[in-house]
Amino acid sequence: MGNINSSLLYFFKQEEYTVQISVRTCNSFNQTSLQDYVSIRKVIITIQYQKMHIFLDEEEQLHLQALEREAKELFQQLQDSQVRMTQHLERMKDMYRELRETCHMPDVELLQDVRNVSARADLAQMQKPQPVYPELTSWRITGVLDMLNNFRVDNALSTEMTPCYISLSEDVRRVIFGDDHRSAPMDPQGVESFAVWGAQVFTSGRHYWEVDVTHSSTWILGVCQDSRTADTNIVIDSDETFLLISSKRSNHYSLSTNSPPLIQHVQRPLGRVGVFLDYDNGSVSFFDVSKGSLIYGFPPSSFSSPLRPFFCFGCT
Repeated sequence: MGNINSSLLYFFKQEEYTVQISVRTCNSFNQTSLQDYVSIRKVIITIQYQKMHIFLDEEEQLHLQALEREAKELFQQLQDSQVRMTQHLERMKDMYRELRETCHMPDVELLQDVRNVSARADLAQMQKPQPVYPELTSWRITGVLDMLNNFRVDNALSTEMTPCYISLSEDVRRVIFGDDHRSAPMDPQGVESFAVWGAQVFTSGRHYWEVDVTHSSTWILGVCQDSRTADTNIVIDSDETFLLISSKRSNHYSLSTNSPPLIQHVQRPLGRVGVFLDYDNGSVSFFDVSKGSLIYGFPPSSFSSPLRPFFCFGCT
């Protein structure tokens, strides 16, 4: 019995000693080490953010310099193309004059000369210079998608689709909804389409969502005033909408934005397009998700009405 009591007494003394050491260690750590570590941690974090600022500044300068070089090359290509087009036009005029002169020739000479001119015309048509469509590179902006995903809105668009018609005539570009689009005057650039409205309305804050345009080449996406959802048509180039548009002109697909209409000379996104709405600061921006690059950002304005996401895609 005495041995057991001695063992228990020894055990409790050991435990007491261990607890005392732990308490002194905790007190010492709480008072000095933790505070020192927090201070060091703050400095390290600040330095890393400063490095990121420096890195992004350097990336920005490289981006702008590359843009300048690329623009000069494109300007030269456009000038060369204009020269080739002018030369081609002069050759065609010469052939036209020759054909007019041959009208007064005897039949045998006329037949031979027409054959010669026709052969030259065929050759000229084969050598016809192709138009240049200037397209600038969209450079990746480091970390931009990580930042935007902090404001991500899941299921931003409704699953309900409304039949519509995209009219892209030069005078008034519009989207016509519902049954009205059947009786609307059709234009050569028009496309039978479907429209999807946003599941939410935004009146403040920052919001980011993505739209998949993989299976459509003609589409419109962005935001518009919520009051427009009750209308039978939307005028694309009105002040109430902020849209990115993919359309086909002269067998060439291009990007444009509205208000005012502006051609975007960058590659058309083939996958997902990111839309970032900063309501409080009055800005709407579009991003090519696969590249992590900026497509376009509207100049800051002032929003006073609720805004709703909008997506219209063609059946082509």
